Amino acid sequence: MYKKINPDMNFVSREKEILDFWKKNRIFEKTLEKTKDGEEFSFYDGPPTANGKPHIGHILTRVMKDIIPRFKTMKGYHATRIAGWDTHGLPVELEVEKQLGMDGKQDIEKYGIEPFIKKCKESVWKYKSEWEKMSDRVGYWVDMEHPYITYDDNYIESVWWSLKNIFDRGLIYKGHKIVPYCPRCGTALSSHEVAQGYKDVEEKSAAVSFKVADEADVYIVAWTTTPWTLPSNVALCVGPDFDYALVKSGDKKYIVAAERASAFFEEGEYEILSVKKGSEYVGLRYEPLYENYKGVKKSHYVVADGYVTLDEGTGIVHIAPAFGEDDARVGRDNDLPFVQMVDDRGRMTEDAPFAGTFCKDADKLILKDLKQRGLLFKELMFTHSYPFCWRCDTPLLYYARSTWFISTTKVRDLLLKNNASVNWMPESIGKGRMGNFLENVIDWGLSRERYWGTPLPIWVCGDCGEAVAIGSKAELKEKGGITGDIELHKPYVDAVTIKCPKCGKPMHRTPEVIDCWYDSGSMPFAQLHYPFENKEKFEKTFPAQFISEAVDQTRGWFYTLLAISTLMFDKAPFKNCIVLGHVNDKNGIKMSKHKGNVVDPWSVLDKQGADAVRWYFYTNSSPWIPSRFYDEAVSEVQRKFLGTLFNTYSFYILYAEIDKFDPTRYRLDDCKLTLMDRWILSSLNSLVGFVDDSLENYKITESARAIADFTDSLSNWYVRRCRERYWGSEMTDDKIAAYMTLFTVLETLSRLTAPYVPFIAEEIYRNIVVSVDKDAPESVHLASFPKCRAEYIDKALEAGMKTAEDAAVLGRAARNLSGIKNRQPLGKMMLCGSGADALEPELLSVIRDELNVKEIECVTDAGSYVSYEVKPQLKTLGPKYGARLGKIKQYLAANAEKLVNGLKESDTYSFDIDGEEISLTRDDILITVLSKQGFSVQSGGGITVILDTELSDELIAEGYMREIVSKVQTMRKESGFEVTDHIRLYYDGDAEIDEVFNRYMTQISGDVLADEIVGKNLDGEKSWDINGKSVRLKVGKL
Repeated sequence: MYKKINPDMNFVSREKEILDFWKKNRIFEKTLEKTKDGEEFSFYDGPPTANGKPHIGHILTRVMKDIIPRFKTMKGYHATRIAGWDTHGLPVELEVEKQLGMDGKQDIEKYGIEPFIKKCKESVWKYKSEWEKMSDRVGYWVDMEHPYITYDDNYIESVWWSLKNIFDRGLIYKGHKIVPYCPRCGTALSSHEVAQGYKDVEEKSAAVSFKVADEADVYIVAWTTTPWTLPSNVALCVGPDFDYALVKSGDKKYIVAAERASAFFEEGEYEILSVKKGSEYVGLRYEPLYENYKGVKKSHYVVADGYVTLDEGTGIVHIAPAFGEDDARVGRDNDLPFVQMVDDRGRMTEDAPFAGTFCKDADKLILKDLKQRGLLFKELMFTHSYPFCWRCDTPLLYYARSTWFISTTKVRDLLLKNNASVNWMPESIGKGRMGNFLENVIDWGLSRERYWGTPLPIWVCGDCGEAVAIGSKAELKEKGGITGDIELHKPYVDAVTIKCPKCGKPMHRTPEVIDCWYDSGSMPFAQLHYPFENKEKFEKTFPAQFISEAVDQTRGWFYTLLAISTLMFDKAPFKNCIVLGHVNDKNGIKMSKHKGNVVDPWSVLDKQGADAVRWYFYTNSSPWIPSRFYDEAVSEVQRKFLGTLFNTYSFYILYAEIDKFDPTRYRLDDCKLTLMDRWILSSLNSLVGFVDDSLENYKITESARAIADFTDSLSNWYVRRCRERYWGSEMTDDKIAAYMTLFTVLETLSRLTAPYVPFIAEEIYRNIVVSVDKDAPESVHLASFPKCRAEYIDKALEAGMKTAEDAAVLGRAARNLSGIKNRQPLGKMMLCGSGADALEPELLSVIRDELNVKEIECVTDAGSYVSYEVKPQLKTLGPKYGARLGKIKQYLAANAEKLVNGLKESDTYSFDIDGEEISLTRDDILITVLSKQGFSVQSGGGITVILDTELSDELIAEGYMREIVSKVQTMRKESGFEVTDHIRLYYDGDAEIDEVFNRYMTQISGDVLADEIVGKNLDGEKSWDINGKSVRLKVGKL
């Protein structure tokens, strides 16, 4: 009737069977078909790059992205989710360069653009199968058979459409600006790319002496952190309103900011000769460090600007307009010459010192040269955050380039407005990391001087300068006179010329490709080839209800999505975004290959399984908090939750199979439910309501932890307390109620947990539901998410049972304290505290049975059963009373009960020591509760449990009986008997043990299924310690 369950905890093999079932029966596809007429729930999948291997962080993103669409699908929504591949850009080019042994753009040009592009297209899919295999294995349901691919012509055409729209509105322009530039990759980067590559580095900075022209031994001291820019120096800049001192040190004079003099000169070794405002030094000429500038513009003199600060350095800044935004602006404002002694490969130019040297390597050579010439005033080690290329790890240069920009500064207010409409989780991302980035947004550097990417669809006339944007393949073919098809990549589109609408001369495409982040940010419409087709589908799925990626995408994919959507549609492209923290190692250290702490995803998936990894990420911490991931942590959550759930499910199957129980023959509403049944069903429906509401509001961790708590109570409270109800041979009303209750809970749990742990949920559902109900959906993922049945909820009962559970925990602790085993019956216990006197008799009976006591008395005061030890709290009383502390301690020891009772009635307790009034609060003392003779007391959570530990002869005898039953049950299990096997029991002990068997013969026989009990003369017996007595036992199957 039911599939027999292997009791081992090999979740991996079971998950692989489930995967085969899903694939063979196309369950994911059936969920989409089933919900096709439902309300659309839109989810966007951020596209990974398939030429890099997936890591453990990608499992986190996949399981977090998977749970909400699964939940929504079970709620009846049509949750389309299309996989995507980010296929353009530098990562691919660098991989191909490496394969072909190339070193930079000049090698690509020699090799040929067309063959290079073809190699890029092949390289894109290097690890595609690994991504698909990993996604499949973790149960990430997304359409990988029909993904969107950013290099596809349809995708590019939609991107071109958007760029033409933005261009035609005057929001794309070409400018000669200082941009972050990677000399290795030979292209500029956008601000959101730069934000991903900062590192803290320690480098040498320098205070350099610039000799004042026509004055002997007078120098202007300027500070720089980029010595390689010094050959391109054309001016020195001061703050116009700052004070600058002429300082004499030795036989030379130096000009520095007065406030900064002490930072560069030793005390007693310098003299301030005069002080002037910075504005008074404007126009002062100095000798260039290197005679590189041969032009006619005025250069090498002091200028003033308000951007200079006195926070560090000398208060004087060296100006090289080719290598910094502020430098460039100061250069424009003062009509300074533009000197660029570094080429586009980052090497010093032929007319610069140290020609051919990489500029950052030239730092030490320049400093050595200046030192030899007596112009290096001081070297300082300087730690600062410096940008590196996020793809090739080369230090970036701020470099003047002609670049195409999108005027994102013109839509700054719209960006902020749309950002505010997003439900960011955590909220601090929207207001902090993202909000701050948008507040200071700069124009988006769109173009890249590379090869493998979406070509920038702008054609420029070389004669009149007119520029036009092409927005579709059809427009390109029409204006370019193309017959047949054309691939929208370099070099094919580069060969197309169009007629200038202004002067009639040929227009050529500007050679750049676009930032690949623009590709990924266009996916809401480009994945559907909008607006060329799928107009209705786009309108139904835009904006997305939900997206989720790691925190480093805040200024990556999240930003580009928001920027493009704002430019095109003036709305945020997503409504809810869970921003994920990074996955670190067990010590909280970021994983990296060189540290050797990287966890291979398959080492976990092949050992603990997907459900365990999923559950770990859902319950470990809030998604946005960096997680500490390690093998033992996953094993622990697997044992605590999956193991507990599996054991409960196994228990049901074991007995349901024995009794051939078919839940379709009964109705829960017709059953005679016990208190325990009513409680677990109330808790279940409260849980369903809580989880439903939590997932609707994207509260994954809170809901998962609630499920874990419920599952623990189900196994360790409900099933443990009700298991005897399944043992009888007759199908009584109580047994039917027990079965139907446990079936209902497990069936509901299978649907409730399906979005979280889809594999074990499927296993449970198919075995307990599909096996007996031919009309049930074939998969739990085709079933509906459970609904809360309010009529089953009894909050008073849940609160009462919570008190009972708490009392049981305290009672077991009190037994441990007194050294009395749980199987030893006790005569009486007292219960005192919040809610104890309101417990109905059935709940008191639960406590009585759980703690193995004959009687419970609810009392209002535990004082008769406890004494107190009171000591002073030294950290509060020490400073207050000092030397009197010893006498206070004596008083507390002698008056402990009086003091405790006094503090129950008042917030303070006062007494006299040597004529001085001492006043104490609860915070001033440490109270230890001690049990009086004959009692064991434990308190917690407003409840006190008092056990009467006196044992009568009758109680002792019953304790022997319970221990004997326990040991026989252990022997049955060790012998491999089935739970239904009847046995013959042999025993041998002293006269007291004989009396126990005689008195409790019927109960022992029933509990262990012994049809015959024989005393004495044992062979092959096992000796046991039964509460201090040696008893020999033997079991045999009948």
